[in-house]
Amino acid sequence: MAQKQDKAAAKEAKQARKAASKARRAQIFQAFNMQRKEDKALLPLMIGAVVLVAAVAFGIGLLLGIEWYLLPVGVMFGLLAAVILLGRRVQRTQFAKAEDQPGAAGWVLENFLRGRWRVTPAVNGTTQLDVIHRVIGRPGVVLVAEGAPHRVKTLLAQEKKRVARLIGDTPIYDVIVGKEEGQVQLSKLQKHLMKLPNNLRPAQIDTVEKRLAAITARGAAMPKGPMPAGAKMRSVQRTMRRR
Repeated sequence: MAQKQDKAAAKEAKQARKAASKARRAQIFQAFNMQRKEDKALLPLMIGAVVLVAAVAFGIGLLLGIEWYLLPVGVMFGLLAAVILLGRRVQRTQFAKAEDQPGAAGWVLENFLRGRWRVTPAVNGTTQLDVIHRVIGRPGVVLVAEGAPHRVKTLLAQEKKRVARLIGDTPIYDVIVGKEEGQVQLSKLQKHLMKLPNNLRPAQIDTVEKRLAAITARGAAMPKGPMPAGAKMRSVQRTMRRR
């Protein structure tokens, strides 16, 4: 009986892996079709990546006398390079479209930040859609602001005071997302946070998160992800004023 159950479990696991692999291939193909419509250089670059890697592998094989063994390996690695290239260009297009749109920084934090980060979007904001997002991680607490610099600086100062009352000596960093001097570009936000020093242990991150849960605001009524360019904001602002 136990042997049958093990076989059944192994069969289910195999089917699940096949389904996941099929779904990933479908996602890659869909991303490719969408990207190539607006990125004319994509297809030539992907083909070039496959040919280049395969040629290098073939050349190494010639030196070793095993060129026909290394060629298939080169093609496989070339395909992998092409998929990585596709992913990078898709991400670059996404960032370009999200640039300067309200909610873009929160979208990046929630979708691209990897590891033991705790993201709380829109902990403070204004009716002009200036927003402060709070991130807790190994560096400490990071307050990420987006909006008009002269307004978000005031918001950052207010939020820093609120946070500092509860977390004591835990480091607090602040980031303003934008293109001006001293600001961090949207496309570089994830990398900027990842470069911050590690100051907290995992248990300390949990403690800080629990303390800050007490002051977590209801949010600034920001939409999930960046708003489409040209979208009307009056209804959003009315909702924010009611809060």
